[in-house]
Amino acid sequence: MAVSTKRSHVLVTLGVLFTVGGITRILPTTQASAEDKAAKVEMASLSASETPTATPAALEVTSKKPARSDEVCFTGEAAAALASDQKSLQNRADALQAQELALQAREQEINRKAEELAALQLTIDERWKTMTTSADEDITHLAQMYSAMKPDQAASIFNQMDPAFAAGFLRLMPSDQAGLILAGMQAEKAYVVSVKLASRNGDIRSAAPPR
Repeated sequence: MAVSTKRSHVLVTLGVLFTVGGITRILPTTQASAEDKAAKVEMASLSASETPTATPAALEVTSKKPARSDEVCFTGEAAAALASDQKSLQNRADALQAQELALQAREQEINRKAEELAALQLTIDERWKTMTTSADEDITHLAQMYSAMKPDQAASIFNQMDPAFAAGFLRLMPSDQAGLILAGMQAEKAYVVSVKLASRNGDIRSAAPPR
């Protein structure tokens, strides 16, 4: 009976020791696992806090920045070709501007010459008018002189005149005096002068409207 009691105490003591030893081995492992989890959670928190958060201003700038689809990266050859084209266009523009200036200068020169020609034409017209008036006055004066002559003397002079010229003088004389001179002229010459007198202003008479 005493032996059984001692054996029971021994078994209980061994059970307690095994239990304590198991607990001792389990606690460090559990504690290490808990510490690892706590460290991981802390690292995750630090990472989240250190990550930069986009501010509203930054988001607005990012949203406002358009996508440039027309941005082209030119190579050296393309840039040289583009520069050459731009230079060619500039040269053409300069040439066109020079031509326009030359045309303007030419137009001004033409206008100046036209004004000079107009002034010269006006001078010629005035001179011609003066000469015509003087000539008419001279013809009238000669016609008066022939009218003052004797008809036979004037007739001998008219026989030597061109028929058209003689008809012009007779047209300026009084009809009776012109008739006497025409009667004293040679018959053939008097006939030609009469035809000239009759044909004067014939185009105006033919163009007159019928009554």
